Amino acid sequence: MKKSISVVAAGMIALSMLAGCGSNDEASGSSNGKVKIEFLQYKTEARGTYDELIKKFEKENPTIDVVQSNPPDATTVLKTRVAKRDIPDVMGTGGDISYSDIAKAGAFKEVTNDKLLNDIQPAYISMLKDISKQDKVYGIPYVANADAVIYNKAIFKELGLQVPKTWDEFIAVAEKVKAAGKIPFYFTFKDAWTALPAYNVLAANTQEKDFFKKLDAKKTTFVKGHQEAAKKFLELLKYGNKDQTGKAYNDGNVAFAKGESAMYLQGIWAIPEIKKANPNIDLGVFPYPVGDSKVVSGVDVVLTQSSQTKHPKEARKFIEFLLRDDNMKQYLKEQNAFSAKKGIVQEAPELEGLKDSIAKGALVDFPDHYVPSAVALDKQLQMLVQNKDTKQYLSTLDQEWEKVANRQ
Repeated sequence: MKKSISVVAAGMIALSMLAGCGSNDEASGSSNGKVKIEFLQYKTEARGTYDELIKKFEKENPTIDVVQSNPPDATTVLKTRVAKRDIPDVMGTGGDISYSDIAKAGAFKEVTNDKLLNDIQPAYISMLKDISKQDKVYGIPYVANADAVIYNKAIFKELGLQVPKTWDEFIAVAEKVKAAGKIPFYFTFKDAWTALPAYNVLAANTQEKDFFKKLDAKKTTFVKGHQEAAKKFLELLKYGNKDQTGKAYNDGNVAFAKGESAMYLQGIWAIPEIKKANPNIDLGVFPYPVGDSKVVSGVDVVLTQSSQTKHPKEARKFIEFLLRDDNMKQYLKEQNAFSAKKGIVQEAPELEGLKDSIAKGALVDFPDHYVPSAVALDKQLQMLVQNKDTKQYLSTLDQEWEKVANRQ
C-alpha cells in the first residue's frame, strides 16, 4: 500500500481524551442476536480481500457481524476518531509513526505478552518497539511490504540488459535504456508520497547506523546523514519521464503496465494494480543496488484491538482468524505482501528477486516510519524534485525536525 502520511498532530489524541471511549454506535453493538464489530483498515487496494475474508469469518462465526471501514486517508480519520473517543473494535494500521502516536495515547490494547506474538518474526516486533520507543507492543504484525525496483523483463531482454548489482551498473542500465529511446524510470510526483519508495531505500542504505536515535540525541543531522541519499535521488530523476510532477500514482501503474518505461521505482504493493491494467505483463523485482543493498521492509499492517472495545472476545476471535495460515496465504496471494508470521512463504514468481534478501535477513525498516508527520517528508521531497536544491531540502528537514522536538 502507498505510504500514508497523517496530517493530524499527535497531541490531538492525548490520553486524557480517551476516558470512557467506546466503539462507533452504528458499527458496533448487537442486532438480531448478533454482535457487530467494526474493522477499520487503511489499505484501499485490500478492501476486496478483506471483504472475502470477512464473509468467510461470518460463515464460521454466525453470531458475529464484521463491518469493514476503509475511508480515504484512513490514518487521519482514525486519529480524529480516537480524539473523539470513538475507536473501532479492530484496526489494521501501518507500522509507522502514527502507530506510535495512537499507542502512546492508550487507544490500543497492549499485547506484549500475547501468545500470538510467538509466531511472529522477531524483526518485525522489534520494528514496532523501535518506532514507538517503548518495550511494550500494542499490536500483532500481520504482513510486511518491501520497496524494490520493478522491471519489465521483456524490455530488459529486448535490450540485452542484466539485473544490476552495483550503483554504477544501475546507472549504466538506465543510460542504455535512454539511448534506446525508451524511458528508464516512470515517476509520479503529483502524489507527493510516491517520492518516498525510492528515497526510503537510498536513505536506509546510505545513512549511518542508528541514524534516527542519533538524530533524537542531537548527535547528527539530515545535512550530515542524508547527503548521499538526496544526491542519488536527484541522479535518478535524470532518467525519468517528462512531466514527473504532473503524473499521479495510478498514471504510473498504467504507464508501466503498458510498457512505457523499463523500470518503476515503487513498492511491491503496486504490482496488483499494474496487473489489473495488464494481466499479461512479464515483470520482476530486484533490490536497489545501493550500499549494502538491503531491502527496505517494514510492518505494512499491524492488527490492533481497541483498549476500550465492548466486544473483546469477538474482536480477538477476528484477529486470530486473520492470522490463521490459510487466511494469511490468501492475503499474501492477492496483495503481493510478505508474511510477518514465521513459516508462511510468499510464492509469487514475480517476487523471486527479493526472496534471497528476505531469507538471509538483509532487511531494514522504512526510514519514513520514524519521521513525524509534521516534518512532511513527502512534501519536502516534492519540493526537492522541483528545485533540485539538496542544501535547502536537508536544512529544511533539520529545521522541521527541531520544531517537532521542541514541542515534545
